[in-house]
Amino acid sequence: MKKVIYLFIVFFSLLNTNIFAQNNLMILKLTYGDVEIELYPEKAPNHVKRFKELADSGKYDGVVFHRVIDGFMAQTGDVKFGNTNSPDFNLSLAGTGGSNQQNLKAEFTDIAHTRGILSAARSADPDSANSQFFICFDSAPHLDRQYSAFGKVIKGMEFVDMIKKGDPSSGLVTDPDKIISIKSK
Repeated sequence: MKKVIYLFIVFFSLLNTNIFAQNNLMILKLTYGDVEIELYPEKAPNHVKRFKELADSGKYDGVVFHRVIDGFMAQTGDVKFGNTNSPDFNLSLAGTGGSNQQNLKAEFTDIAHTRGILSAARSADPDSANSQFFICFDSAPHLDRQYSAFGKVIKGMEFVDMIKKGDPSSGLVTDPDKIISIKSK
């Protein structure tokens, strides 16, 4: 009887772990293909929660990659001025807006800013992240413990690599790619 109970507990634990993992997977649809993202709620719970809320409510759908620097990162997530589906869309202001929610306090972690990492974009104030985020094309150790990393691309990084690059010095993109959608898997 003890073996049956033990096996039941092990089975339920594995099933529960798989369900938990599924809840932290997102699909980012780009023109070039689908990108699978794993989120890290145990590392940056508030950033993950905000990201999932905005994504699952469709706020990121149609948002441009307004700042893209080859070999560094692709930045997006300005749901106010960067959303091509919004009457407030203004490419010249993209990158200066956010959601109507309060800014988030920094959640610096031990996650290194390596290829595929998602991290919260912010101003000089560490507690100013709101809706914008970036995906690293390559390692950026100078960002470690300075920005709130909260996820990683686990499939489809080749599609992220295809995002149109901006001006080499500023990263500003004149004809930017956009997010088709981001949703929980």
